Amino acid sequence: MRKIILSVIAILVLVGGYFGAKKIIASKKSFKPRAEKVVKTVFASVVKNETVKIVVPANGNLQAKRRVALFSEVQGVFRGSNKLFKTGTAYNRGETIIRIDAAEYTANVQSAKSNLYNQLTSIMPDLRLDYPDIFPKWETYLNSFDLNKSTPELPELVTEKEKFFITGRGILTSYYNVKNLEQRLSKYRISAPFKGVLTEALVTEGTLVRSGQKLGEFINTDAYELEVAISKTFSDLLTIGKRVALSSLDDSKTYEGKVVRINGNVDQATQTIKAFIEVKDKNLKEGMYLEARLDAKEETNAIEIDRNLLLESNQIFVVRDSILDLIDVRPVYFSDKKVVVKNVPDGTTIMAKPLIGAYTGMAVKVFKEKAVTDSQGS
Repeated sequence: MRKIILSVIAILVLVGGYFGAKKIIASKKSFKPRAEKVVKTVFASVVKNETVKIVVPANGNLQAKRRVALFSEVQGVFRGSNKLFKTGTAYNRGETIIRIDAAEYTANVQSAKSNLYNQLTSIMPDLRLDYPDIFPKWETYLNSFDLNKSTPELPELVTEKEKFFITGRGILTSYYNVKNLEQRLSKYRISAPFKGVLTEALVTEGTLVRSGQKLGEFINTDAYELEVAISKTFSDLLTIGKRVALSSLDDSKTYEGKVVRINGNVDQATQTIKAFIEVKDKNLKEGMYLEARLDAKEETNAIEIDRNLLLESNQIFVVRDSILDLIDVRPVYFSDKKVVVKNVPDGTTIMAKPLIGAYTGMAVKVFKEKAVTDSQGS
């Protein structure tokens, strides 16, 4: 009997444990965390349409407005002068830059001048006897003839008899031969055509200079020109004499120039027109890199925004009741980083900085509002 009772109790315990465990398992509930809706923060601006000044940027390197390439037209040994023929040497107008040894050629010139003087002397007796009326002017000319100075111009030949007589004695031939030699003698000395600086020196003292050889370059440091390429779109807005603001690469120094020339030809490859801006400043050097800002025109009822805010479909994101939406705009001018757009109503809240993954209908929270004015672009 005892064993039967214990067996029954064991069976009841097992059955009760089975149904109890099943009930506990059935009553267990799994809780899943609720996904929180993330609202991203955006930077926004409240639009205020104003007049936007469109400034066309351009850049280039300075070139001296006046420059002279020094070439030799004669042959000889390069001789030194008062200043060394070295890069950076400054010369005043009329000062000798290059002097080539002309001792031998000078002797030839003096010989030719002496022959002319002898010819003039030989005709004086005949002039006194046959042409007493013209004798005084030729006597005056002969007295003014100096072998150490430039040959003076011959007296004017008035009558036919005078022309035949002077020409028949070979005076005109000798005179023009002397003037030709004197002209060539002047090429042994190259003087500065203006005040400036030597920027290139290709010979040194004692060098044998040959005819046609380049000797160096000489520039005027008072005025420089900046060559810039402007889009043909603004070609009708550029005028001669227009003032232009210039700045160095790091914007540490600013200068003022003016448009002095505009090329009438459009570059077919780039569709640009070259303009030349003159600038004067004692601190400028040839080859300096400058940036120019040309005031092209003013666009009314427009705003200026970052280029990365404009989508390829010419749309921008706006915020309406904390929801992103798209509106169509009309871009009128693109710069490197900015774009000028129109057709954005006043008071519209636009996205001021790009948001990764932005889409229409996206819930956002505005971080800060500020008015879009023309001053932002400048």
